[in-house]
Amino acid sequence: MPLEKDKMRYLLLSCNTGGGHNAAAEAIKKQLELLGHEAFVFDYLTLTSEKTSRVVGNLYVNLVKICPKAFGCIYFLGLFVSKYFPFSPVYMVNKKMAKYLSVYLQENHYDGIIMTHIYPAETLTYMKRKGFDLPPTFLVSTDYTCIPFFEDADCDYYISPHQSLTNVYVERGIDEKKIYPLGIPFSPDINKKINKSEARQALKLQDNKKYVLIIGGSMGAGKMVKLVKNFVKIQKEFPINIIAICGNNKRVFQKMNKLFGNNKSVIIMTHTNQIPLYLKACDIIYTKPGGLTSTEAAAARVPFVHTFPIPGCESYNRKFFIKRGMSISGKTAHQMVERGINLLKSPEAMKAMREAQEKNINSYAIENIAEFIIDKSFDE
Repeated sequence: MPLEKDKMRYLLLSCNTGGGHNAAAEAIKKQLELLGHEAFVFDYLTLTSEKTSRVVGNLYVNLVKICPKAFGCIYFLGLFVSKYFPFSPVYMVNKKMAKYLSVYLQENHYDGIIMTHIYPAETLTYMKRKGFDLPPTFLVSTDYTCIPFFEDADCDYYISPHQSLTNVYVERGIDEKKIYPLGIPFSPDINKKINKSEARQALKLQDNKKYVLIIGGSMGAGKMVKLVKNFVKIQKEFPINIIAICGNNKRVFQKMNKLFGNNKSVIIMTHTNQIPLYLKACDIIYTKPGGLTSTEAAAARVPFVHTFPIPGCESYNRKFFIKRGMSISGKTAHQMVERGINLLKSPEAMKAMREAQEKNINSYAIENIAEFIIDKSFDE
């Protein structure tokens, strides 16, 4: 048990399978440090080797990029395995990481371990069952559902995105007393008091123009090229500037430049660390239904359209937001663009969407999560 609340050390374990897990871990780290604590983030697969981390991450990313339907099949197969088998094959693989993680934890003291990915949670569960002395463990969900294999983990606390999902977790065998619906952790920068005009000035965007922000996440997914094509088609009828952020997807970035590089109203970017500013600067956002990007868009209180999901948890994310009036979507890129323009033309619809976002997405989630972690660690 730590002697003082302001002298705690935290370990945040993530995994390079999509950018949301790492971003959530970094957000918690930043908030813990703002509160005067030490926090360390790393991809726990690097305990074996950097190569292992790259191989696992590349397998995931390439499967999603090249064959998202296959990924969806694997996801729903995982749900079936979770329902009918006491331990998943994923747990059996991840328990082998215990020999590496146990050595690391014996050499480094922490007052709490926070996980934004299921893999390290399964490893720590195996270690716990083998009698390894662990500090309090916190498993943080980054999607608006209970993903496959969450029930493999035996953590002290589960931080879920929303109260309405508690029954979903309980049905999967997780003790309701351990579930705390505090939200998904997002960058504290989202909450900085800055208006649209100030954000545009910081990004050197024109104040008298309309801007649409199209985000493909770290993988540049969501059929971004089709969306931009459809926006370009209507620019004469509805003048709008387009900002497309392609993440780490070089193929999409190169294709965008080839098709739209000469169009002065289209700004094409790769990765940026200024997403909070772009969210505040734009009139409407198009984003794939990643848990973190969706949360950030809603927390910024900006009207947004969900694009095409990667089958699996993103399908649940999109359904969650649309059901509660926090976003809209469509079956085709053309329909998505049309519905987004109609939303921009309706102040009443935009106001209703912002009110739904305010009702369902806690602006202070990151503060609440960090304070909860500190309090529970101190109690131990």
